[in-house]
Amino acid sequence: METPDLKDLKNKADRFNPEHREGPVAKTIEEYTAKLPSDLFLWAALGSMAVSATLKIMRKDDEALFVGQWPAPFLLLGLYNKLVKVEGSDKASK
Repeated sequence: METPDLKDLKNKADRFNPEHREGPVAKTIEEYTAKLPSDLFLWAALGSMAVSATLKIMRKDDEALFVGQWPAPFLLLGLYNKLVKVEGSDKASK
């Protein structure tokens, strides 16, 4: 059972951004990231894996672990980049 405060909070949230539009910061980021080629992020991920493997061979385990954590964020950024190119900011309103 919902309390009156919770119901009021939900109503305020529903009225906050009824058009579901992005803010100016997100639009600016999308404008610039859409210009980057998608394979840039794939190459960055593969390069960081190679650097991590090289550091591991050189027995620099801490550095290898640090650099070895970079591929996942690079691939996530690549996915975001691709979504921006395909869907774009506020595509429904265009």
